[in-house]
Amino acid sequence: MISVTVAKPGQDLTAAWNDLIRRAPGNAFMNPTALKAALDTMFAMVTVLLAWEEGVESARLVGLWALQHRNVISFWPPMLEARPYNYAFLSTPVVDPAFAMEVMPAFFASISKNPKLPHVVSLKEMDADSQAYAAIQKTIADQDLAHLVLTQSRRPAVTREKGVKASGSTRKKLRQDWNRLSALGKLEMVNARNAEATRVAFEEFLVLEKRSWKGEKGTAILCSERDTEFTRRLIGDLAAEGNASVAVLRLDGRTIAAQVLLYCGTTAFTWKIAFDGEFAKYSPGVLVVDKMTEQLFAATDVQAIDSCSAQDSFMAQIWTGRKAMVDMVVDVRPKRSLVFGIEAARQYGYERLRDVRDWLRAMSVLSSKRRLAPTP
Repeated sequence: MISVTVAKPGQDLTAAWNDLIRRAPGNAFMNPTALKAALDTMFAMVTVLLAWEEGVESARLVGLWALQHRNVISFWPPMLEARPYNYAFLSTPVVDPAFAMEVMPAFFASISKNPKLPHVVSLKEMDADSQAYAAIQKTIADQDLAHLVLTQSRRPAVTREKGVKASGSTRKKLRQDWNRLSALGKLEMVNARNAEATRVAFEEFLVLEKRSWKGEKGTAILCSERDTEFTRRLIGDLAAEGNASVAVLRLDGRTIAAQVLLYCGTTAFTWKIAFDGEFAKYSPGVLVVDKMTEQLFAATDVQAIDSCSAQDSFMAQIWTGRKAMVDMVVDVRPKRSLVFGIEAARQYGYERLRDVRDWLRAMSVLSSKRRLAPTP
């Protein structure tokens, strides 16, 4: 029998969580430590659904799903966002595969019956290959729930067994860039997975990001005091338990690229990256990811790496592995509601506008290439 409790972040779930992720595919963004950081810094209104297997000597955690209570704008109807806070890049619940078909209907029912929770749920960046998503699809079909699939994509990912490009022009360019940088001084990639080293390296990352185009556009973390407070707390607390690190590429001791990593079970997540624009022609960001991947698979228990990136990101050039992703919105109550219609229309319109933007950008690039092409 499965029972679901609805809670706020903060209760001590360390033992239950560690036991769960030994049995279930991990999601670093659902780590109770990360959720507590969001609560303590008032970065997000997070609700945590906990599924317990009853009927054993003591209740065992078989599922955890954290959702963010959001209002897009002040007068807009509230919804639940399955990415529990901004800077989370995966909404997949952490569910024991043996119980997925029981847990997901129980989660939906718990939301539906709770008068304090919105009943429209936005599922952004959901792992479409996961058993949790298969259970969501079955629940939607069985209960005839209103839903709309917005986008489907294939996120770059890699495992020990497959996904790393071992040859070809990309591998050749990586070797050339590494050798060219090495000719300038002592070049090394360091990924120290301890709290103090991570804290120092994260500050280096923040500075690099602020000096990049993100700083110019005002989207770097340091451009927002609120974001800075939360992410420092997030990375610091996760690093204290060994679940965050920063891989840095250094030239004569100077950090020229930094990749922030989160860990959950045997999966690593490449959360945020920044590099020194002075060395852009050497592709330091690509190099740090490539060397980091090699080191993680050679010297740690990491079995897979999730890029947390779009399907057309630079990681697609160095990794051949892909993970199917889906964005959708669903009403967990049986009857289609006005709130669902409004939110589905908003998200659908937003995605179509992004499609138009991307098409215009592609046309602009194509037009530029044609103008630069030599006349026969």
